[in-house]
Parts: sequence; structure tokens; C-alpha cells
Amino acid sequence: MSTTFPRARRSRLGYNVDQVEEFLEEARRAYAAENGDSSIVNAEAIRRASFDMRKGGYSTSHVDAALERLEDAFAAREREREFADIGEGAWYAKARATAQAVLDRLDRPARKRFKRVGFLTTGYHPKDVDVFGDRLTGYFQDGEPMSVDEVRGVAFRTRRGGYRETQVDLLLDSVVDVMLAVR
Repeated sequence: MSTTFPRARRSRLGYNVDQVEEFLEEARRAYAAENGDSSIVNAEAIRRASFDMRKGGYSTSHVDAALERLEDAFAAREREREFADIGEGAWYAKARATAQAVLDRLDRPARKRFKRVGFLTTGYHPKDVDVFGDRLTGYFQDGEPMSVDEVRGVAFRTRRGGYRETQVDLLLDSVVDVMLAVR
């Protein structure tokens, strides 16, 4: 019986234990791999990891917190490897280019920053996304404080005809990438 994480009550949903354990084992192998070994587990894969829900599974909050720490560790290691391969200047140039692409998107007029879903489909509420986008602009342009956990944990209300979720999520992933790159 695995006890890597606390379990949800038997009547409550948690992450599928076998899937979490399998993913963590693959992550361990990837982290222990030599410099030249390629792996499908990297910081981005960890950020996108998802698991089926099962009654009595692992506590979602505990697994999510562990995955965030794991993503940070992989991102730091990837940064070190890239520094060695392309140099620190080129690494930061890539991060600046990504940050500029984010700012270019956020510079669009409010309520027109992302594509909309159809009227009968729900998407992220444009006002919520735009308010958070303005905070991101403040972070990048004015150095206003913001943590990577705030970006990871942001939640938007939904609305019919709202912003296309995949576009917003990709932008948030880019922000996390930049934040982890410059830590």
C-alpha cells in the first residue's frame, strides 16, 4: 500500500494513486538521467500533468504542491543545462523574448486580447482575464510583486462567449516559464 501522499477520505475524490506513482517514478528516472539523456519529463510536462480522479485517491492539494516543487527543481536544472549549452546571455535573451511576446498580447485593447469562443460555449470571463493581465503587465514592466504561485493558481470565472481558455492558459504557461527562467 502506497503512502507517498495523504489520501482523501474513501467517499471523496482524489488523484488516481497508480497514475501519480507512475508519473513520479518516471520523473525520478528523468531527474537522475545523465546530461545528454532525453526524457519526456521536463518542467513543462510536470506543469501539464493530470490524473484521473478516484474515491479515496491521493489528496489533490498535497500532490499539486509536490508537483509545483518538482517543476521548480526541473526548471532550475534545465536552466543550468541551458546556461552550459548556450550561455547565460542567450538564456536570458530567450526569456526576454518570451516576456515581450506576453506583453505584446496584453497590450491589445481590453476584451480583445484573446479569441472568443462561440456564444453558446463557455470560456474565461474576459474582465477577469484582463484584470489579471493588467497585473502581469505591472509585473513585467514596473516590477510589481507577483509570485509564480499566483500565476499557477489563478482562477477565472466562466462566461458564454468568453475568452478561449487554451489561449489564456498558454499565455499563463509562458509567464510561468519566464518567472522560472529568471529565478
